[in-house]
Amino acid sequence: MFSKTRVTENTPPQTPAAPQQAETAGNTPPKPERSGENAPVAPRQRTTPSVLSADLTVVGNIRTEGDIQIEGNIEGDVRAHQLTIGDSAVIKGEIVGDDVIVNGRVVGRVRGLRVRLSASARVEGDIIHKTIAIESGAHFEGSVQRQDDPLANGGGTKKLAPPAGA
Repeated sequence: MFSKTRVTENTPPQTPAAPQQAETAGNTPPKPERSGENAPVAPRQRTTPSVLSADLTVVGNIRTEGDIQIEGNIEGDVRAHQLTIGDSAVIKGEIVGDDVIVNGRVVGRVRGLRVRLSASARVEGDIIHKTIAIESGAHFEGSVQRQDDPLANGGGTKKLAPPAGA
């Protein structure tokens, strides 16, 4: 049989000196030790992505350092770490992310380190990627360009030099 225990139940009993230390500290919780005054603070870990539901329409840009799953309509650019475009989602704008998974419709440029178009994906625009996977049945109109750093700003298509006579 399994039982659920609290983390504090598994700690060894405190010695008599420990309560005296807590009393002298003014009943404030102990501060964690830091290796240096300017020690970096670890970014907050998110276990689940933010979700924009199917009944939501956003007009404007969205930017997050975390993960996001979009099921609704977005008219603007979206930037995230992992970006999942749901089956019912429609994005009209550029999407940028480390991991981009498209199940719905995107009208605009897609930039990502890893881009995946599922069988239900509908993309009308260019894709700039480091790695790409396109499942059978995905609809795609545009160009595909591989770059080592597709997330860099200005990752658009390269312009040709003007003709020599101009």
